[in-house]
Amino acid sequence: MVQILDFEREIFALETQIRDLVSLSHMYDSVGDITDEISKLKKKLRRMKHDVYSNLKGWDKTLVARHQDRPHMLDYVEHIFTDFFELHGDRHGGYGPSIVSGPAKFDDFSVMVVGHQKGREMEEKIARNFGMSQPSGYRKALRVMQMAEKFNIPIITFIDTPGAYPGVDAEEKGQSEAIAKNMFRMISLKVPIICVVIGEGGSGGALAIGVGDRILMLEHSVYSVISPEGCASILWEDKNKNKQAADALCLTSNHLLKFEIIDQIVQEPLGGAHRNHKRAAIRLKKALRKNLLELKEINPEELVVSREEKFRKMGKVIEEGG
Repeated sequence: MVQILDFEREIFALETQIRDLVSLSHMYDSVGDITDEISKLKKKLRRMKHDVYSNLKGWDKTLVARHQDRPHMLDYVEHIFTDFFELHGDRHGGYGPSIVSGPAKFDDFSVMVVGHQKGREMEEKIARNFGMSQPSGYRKALRVMQMAEKFNIPIITFIDTPGAYPGVDAEEKGQSEAIAKNMFRMISLKVPIICVVIGEGGSGGALAIGVGDRILMLEHSVYSVISPEGCASILWEDKNKNKQAADALCLTSNHLLKFEIIDQIVQEPLGGAHRNHKRAAIRLKKALRKNLLELKEINPEELVVSREEKFRKMGKVIEEGG
């Protein structure tokens, strides 16, 4: 079943009208100026999509980032890389299915790929805990990233999680320690690291694989310390104020580029990445290649120094109109 967001209803209605007219034109060769009408409606549809998706608020972006048909990490792996080989286990008795990792070929480069995987069907979503990783997932990620450093292989991470799993068992197994250790080690890895927010970038669960030389965001992804619902519940004790919370959090790619949290916005196909996985992957691949070529020209020591400076600068206060 196709998921239709509230702000997309007029778009889907117009698309249905166009499909009906196209079917009619195939059935009857003598239908007047139906071809001209279809052409006019297609132009109208494109304008409508542009107007709608160019003016999405924070909450609308959050809904797009969570869209059930949005491409996940393994979708991008399929379209961007070849010879991907998944590595399992954290070497401490854990499996960590919410995070997928392993070496792959990226054109003429060998790379190490790490990312959250939410799952598509309900059975897979449950198996992968909806992309919310246990400590074992973050320890697995660190293991393969350290392997990448050993063999001088660049690292590309895909961020797409509501957050780290907050259960009691996760805390008992050292959730906070695992996240902190990843961040601590990633800052000093002597290989290029590119991080991409492809959907939701939720809090520490995102940061655990989000420390890199270049931080990219897909146009309609979100990146925040807390979800809008969680923020609304804490600040106003009213989860229905999620729209207000989303605006206050400044979680969109445009906000984060302005605040210098991220380095580049990767434009999505018109209507969102969920409408055309392949085209979204082509655009992301182009951005990844450009950044990787630039980073490979920098020596390892300089990479570490600039990466540390990059993250130390984050958090400065910007006064509007000041």
